Amino acid sequence: MSRTDRLSDVLVFTRTTAYRHDSIPAGQAALRELGEEHGFTVETSEDPSVFTDASLAGRGAVVFLSTSGDVLTPDGRAALRRWTSDGGGFMGIHAAACTEYDWPYYGELLGARFAGHPEFQSGTVLVEDLSHPAMRHLPPRWDWNDEWYDFRSNPRRPGVQVLATIDEAGYEGGAMGADHPLVWCKESGAGRSFYTSLGHADDAYTDPAFRGHLLGGLRWAAG
Repeated sequence: MSRTDRLSDVLVFTRTTAYRHDSIPAGQAALRELGEEHGFTVETSEDPSVFTDASLAGRGAVVFLSTSGDVLTPDGRAALRRWTSDGGGFMGIHAAACTEYDWPYYGELLGARFAGHPEFQSGTVLVEDLSHPAMRHLPPRWDWNDEWYDFRSNPRRPGVQVLATIDEAGYEGGAMGADHPLVWCKESGAGRSFYTSLGHADDAYTDPAFRGHLLGGLRWAAG
């Protein structure tokens, strides 16, 4: 499979075996509506058997929308790895970082794993790359309400492009210090991976700025 140069068929996977976010239906609806508006199809599923070579073939992107815990079978893990390595586009949203802790490849694909978060509150997102499709419609300092995720390690390293961080001075409970990435992307084999830690609350998915953020991330991941 070669990476597509535009969005086509998108699989949105929402299985949870740990904490389940109430905003998952709102996220599913937003992604379906984006597909209708921009000409790509969206299939939603919580069935791990959808991860086969045949099912993934030809898809523009796979989205893990606030998944949690172990959500894939061994065969599904192998199929997802082959697909991303061969050019598939992956996007993780919010609790996707709380997923498949025991699978090292998933940690590499995503870029970092969830460690914890303070209470839901307002903060200021600092956009580092205003040219990226997921960020270029946003102001350099974007006031937003969310769960500000801390990660077990800082994803900023060679091969990872950090797109936005959070100013820990502007909210209570941050645990990563002066460099606290929230959004990043990376090449993964012949494919691409995009992750945003934002998207905890229902109303995020009706916000035009956040929907533009998701659409840009999808477009970048799909190539």
